[in-house]
Amino acid sequence: MAKGRGSAAGVTAVLLLALLLHCEWADAKTYTVGDRGGWTFNVAGWPSGKTFRAGDILVFNYGAAAHNVVAVNKAGYQTCSTPRAAKVYQTGRDQIRLAQGQNFFICNFPGHCQSGMKIAITAA
Repeated sequence: MAKGRGSAAGVTAVLLLALLLHCEWADAKTYTVGDRGGWTFNVAGWPSGKTFRAGDILVFNYGAAAHNVVAVNKAGYQTCSTPRAAKVYQTGRDQIRLAQGQNFFICNFPGHCQSGMKIAITAA
């Protein structure tokens, strides 16, 4: 009989752990980059005043024929260049989960990043 109670306690512990992990992701917020204007020029100031956490989701809405979203490193952000291993999104409705720390995104269509189509976000 003691064996049965030990197994039940183990299952309960696993279920509680799973519930806690699920709650952490369920707490994530979804942000539409650029709000109603979407992912477009002069969006670099959009993150100002917002608090982001790791796991939050950014939604990038844009015309796929005219723009894209590229996850870059700090150097790529500062120089508006695309590193070789950069992930390029091009659906027009991209959803990207923020990693803890600094996150950088640009549009790498010619001249777009230089015209302010880039954002830098720090997620706690």
